[in-house]
Amino acid sequence: MKVLILDSGPLINLSMNGLLYLIEDLKKNFNGKFIITEQVKNEVYDRPKGIKRFKLGALRIKSLLDKKIIESPSSLNITNKFIEEKTTEMMDLVNHSYKSRGQWINLVSKAEMSCLALNQELIKQKIDSIIAIDERTTRVICEKPENLEKLMTRRLHKQVRLKNSEIKKLKDHKIIRSSELVYVAYKKGIVKLKDPKVLEALIYATKFKGSSISFEEIDVLKKL
Repeated sequence: MKVLILDSGPLINLSMNGLLYLIEDLKKNFNGKFIITEQVKNEVYDRPKGIKRFKLGALRIKSLLDKKIIESPSSLNITNKFIEEKTTEMMDLVNHSYKSRGQWINLVSKAEMSCLALNQELIKQKIDSIIAIDERTTRVICEKPENLEKLMTRRLHKQVRLKNSEIKKLKDHKIIRSSELVYVAYKKGIVKLKDPKVLEALIYATKFKGSSISFEEIDVLKKL
């Protein structure tokens, strides 16, 4: 069995671009489960359902939950309590790894860390899993945490240093973005639009709605 763990970013990205239907169609081609944690559900449904501006997107995601296209970790026999405990541990690790001017920098949200907490357990169980996260910070932490020093230094306009080598334990996590999700959907022929420029348009649409993909990476995807 395979598992795709969805953070809130890709779900919101696809919803804002009118592409949420791709999740359902991708699931049909996926020999496994699409999972969101309770923390992610809180961001994409529980909170926005009460806000007029975001209610429609929340209801679209609820439809995927109702049809069990997206499921909870309980379908994998993993409890919300377990994920909550591991999420707290991961947040403490990440938010006590980078310092600037003598102060720890808070970098991550509970939703993102809950995805890593779930994935860490799946890795232990030797289940083939990957996380869809659009936010750059978490992706850099998982791919090359030392690179976050330069990124945060530029972003905050002050020197940032990595002070905790334990964060390198997070390198086992495999990350994709909504940009790669639409790329796969296009290659599988499940995108409803048919035009030579559709792939480029899809990837740029995800970029401008929050996917941390560079123009250079877009050029590479277009040529694959």
